[in-house]
Amino acid sequence: MHFLLALAALGAIASGGYYLLCLWSAIAFLKKRNSTSGPFTPPVSILKPLKGTDPEIYESFRSHCLQDYPEYQIIFGVSDPNDPAIAEVERLQQEFPQRAIRMVYCNENLGANTKVGNLVQMLREARFEHLIVNDSDIRVESDYLRRVMAGLSDPANGLITCLYRGVAGPTLGSRLEALGISTDFCAGVLAARQLEGGIRFGLGSTMAFRRNDLAAIGGFESIVDYLADDYELGRRIAEQGRNVQLSDVVVETFLPAYSFGGFLRHQLRWARGVRDSRRWGYLGLGVTFGLLWALLAVLLAPAAPWAWGLLASVVVLRIAVAIVVGQMVLGDRQVVSLIVLIPLRDLLAFLVWLASFVGHTVDWRGTSFYLKNGKLVRIQQ
Repeated sequence: MHFLLALAALGAIASGGYYLLCLWSAIAFLKKRNSTSGPFTPPVSILKPLKGTDPEIYESFRSHCLQDYPEYQIIFGVSDPNDPAIAEVERLQQEFPQRAIRMVYCNENLGANTKVGNLVQMLREARFEHLIVNDSDIRVESDYLRRVMAGLSDPANGLITCLYRGVAGPTLGSRLEALGISTDFCAGVLAARQLEGGIRFGLGSTMAFRRNDLAAIGGFESIVDYLADDYELGRRIAEQGRNVQLSDVVVETFLPAYSFGGFLRHQLRWARGVRDSRRWGYLGLGVTFGLLWALLAVLLAPAAPWAWGLLASVVVLRIAVAIVVGQMVLGDRQVVSLIVLIPLRDLLAFLVWLASFVGHTVDWRGTSFYLKNGKLVRIQQ
C-alpha cells in the first residue's frame, strides 16, 4: 500500500512537471509564431493520396484551389478505380478548370502501405521540385501555401510540417478524438520540440520538402512498408542533417463520426505505431496521465490533505494545458465545451497505452496487419 501510494504521488508530481513543460513549450511557440508569409514562392506540387471519402471532403479539397499562390498543381491518387472520392475530384476539376488538377490511378501494388505506394506513382506526375504531401481530410486557409513554403526558403530546412485541430462529429468517439488531438497529442509535439531543440518527425497534416531531399533518403519507396510513414519521412530527412521545422500554420481536419469501438481501434492503431517509432518516448507517456495518478493517491490516502492538494494542482494544470494549447495555439473553438470529457478521455488513453504493449496487430481502413518494428505485414484473411 505504501509503495502504491508513493508511486501514485511520484506519478502525479511527474505529470505536473510534464504539464508545466507543455505550457512552457506552447508559450514559446506562440512567442515565435510569425504569421506573415515570405517572398519565397516556388512552384509546388501538392500530392493527396485518397481512399474513400471523409466528412466535408469537397470543401477540404476546394480550400486547396483557393490559394493565393503563383503556381501549383494538385495531384490526387487512388488505387481503386471505383473509389467514391473520384467523383469529388471530377467535381473539383469542373469548378476550377483554371487549376492544374490531376487524378492518377495507381495500379501498382508496391508495398503494405498503400498510401505510400500511391505516392510513389503520383510523384511521377509531379512537375516541380518542391512538394507538399497532406492528408485527404485537411482543410487550409488561402495563405497556407505562402506560409508553409516560406519555411523552405532556408536551405538548412529539409521538411516543414504543421499542427492541426480536429472538428468533431456528433458522436462521443469523435469528440474524444478531437479532444485528444487538441489537449494531448499537439501538446506532446510542442513538448518534444522544446526538449529536443526541434522535431525529428513529420505530421501527415502537412509535409513540405524538396524532391532532392526525398531522393536522398531513397524516395517514398524506402518507407512503403511503414505504418507511421509521416514519422519515418521526417526522421530520415533529419538524419540527413536537414532541419525539420514546425510551421506557424495550423490546419483543420473534419473527423468521422466514430463509433466508440471505432474510436478505440483508431487510437490503438496510432498507439502501436508510435510505440514502434519512438519506443523510449512512448514509454515515457506514463508520466502524462496526471489525473489518474492523482486520483489514485486520493483513493489510497483519502484523509491526507496533501493528496487532495496534489489532485487540485494536477486538475488546474491539465485544464490550463487544454486551454493554452487547444484554444490559444490551435484555435480550437470546441475545446472549452469538451473539457468536461477530459477525465474519460485520459482514462481511455491510459487503457489504450497499456493495451498497446501486449499486441502487434492493427486494423487500417478495413485491413488487418501485423506490426513489426514499425513495418506492416498484411494478415491473410
